[in-house]
Amino acid sequence: MTTTPSTAAHQSDVSMAGQAAYGQRAGLPRRLQRILSLDDFEAAARRHLPRPLFGYIAGAAEDNCSLNGNRHSFSRHRFQTRVMVDVSHRSQQTTLFGQTWGSPFGIAPVGISAISAYRGDLVLAQAAARARIPAIMSGTSLIPMEAVAQAAPDTWFQAYLPGDERRIDGLIDRVQAAGFGTLVITVDIPVWANRENNVRTGFSMPLRPSLRLAWDGIVRPRWLAGTFLRTLALHGMPHFENSFATRGAPMLSNAAIRDTTGRDHLNWQHIARIRQRWPGNLVIKGILSPADAVMAADIGADGIVVSNHGGRQLDGAVSPLSVLPRIVDQAGHRTVVMMDSGIRRGSDVLKAVALGARMVFLGRPFMYAAAVGGPQGIDHAIALLHDEVDRNMAMLGVCNIGDVTTQCLVPEDE
Repeated sequence: MTTTPSTAAHQSDVSMAGQAAYGQRAGLPRRLQRILSLDDFEAAARRHLPRPLFGYIAGAAEDNCSLNGNRHSFSRHRFQTRVMVDVSHRSQQTTLFGQTWGSPFGIAPVGISAISAYRGDLVLAQAAARARIPAIMSGTSLIPMEAVAQAAPDTWFQAYLPGDERRIDGLIDRVQAAGFGTLVITVDIPVWANRENNVRTGFSMPLRPSLRLAWDGIVRPRWLAGTFLRTLALHGMPHFENSFATRGAPMLSNAAIRDTTGRDHLNWQHIARIRQRWPGNLVIKGILSPADAVMAADIGADGIVVSNHGGRQLDGAVSPLSVLPRIVDQAGHRTVVMMDSGIRRGSDVLKAVALGARMVFLGRPFMYAAAVGGPQGIDHAIALLHDEVDRNMAMLGVCNIGDVTTQCLVPEDE
């Protein structure tokens, strides 16, 4: 067959589209060209990060029952597609708290991210801003919240509440003064979980210098030079910057663990007090019970995140996707219901949206992307997930994210 110029141009367009569909975008550095899915970032991060840091991010509690259950929960639902629908004008834009976002997914908070990726908190927030998706800055971050709020003003801030009301008030006032409009309170850590994985991989808090830790860094030279030594040279020893109204302890200090304990007496009255003090959007993260969702709505929370902390707290806790429909039914008409834990594919995003989540968040995959590829890695990860959502919407036969409902799903046993 003779190839005309117009045919050749069409074939070139198809070839380029196919490459983009499989993550092979022009301009990607070599280390990112073979990364075609979010799971590929995890494998690359295992090779890039020292064993303790990779273990800290990847690990969960005890036997990983909740971690594995989070992923399995998505397989219990199958898509029911509609065909011969004009889906040429697809949009995954999502409106939340009066703001329109580019996609129904965002970046979940990940602690100490600036030691795994250079300026991790900052580059994650800036990448989210470029893609017009929400990012939640962790309260156990190593870059001052003020710097992140200035660089990416639409970032949300996530707080672990200190153990006394004076410190709570001081932290809330600081978050407001920094310019954040959305405050996320994580409520599922009354005590620290039994994370045996941290011990097995050599991670501890505070970080304790040892021959093993030194060797783990030496055999990962790109991380050692590009993240750790670069951070020390340009910014000094990392501190927990945002646990309180003032700067917290350095990572190597024994105070680092003391500052994160003493929360087992906190209760809903503390949340009600914060609601009275905080003028912006208030989101409660760590909800698994419909009764707690109703309680959050009663107190005046603008949103909740259905979450089991990525399987990092109570091992054996129910997967968020499993309880999402009941929580939406009980509280979705009074507060914005969101979800995290276990999402790795665009199909996962759409299943959660179909079951009632207005927004979903991912932590580990974007953290791996930041560690492996810096800003370009995060951009690539966001684009991969965005494209998966877009393609799946087309194959489902829907044009708008609001049209993704339970009518698109069939339970596995039917």
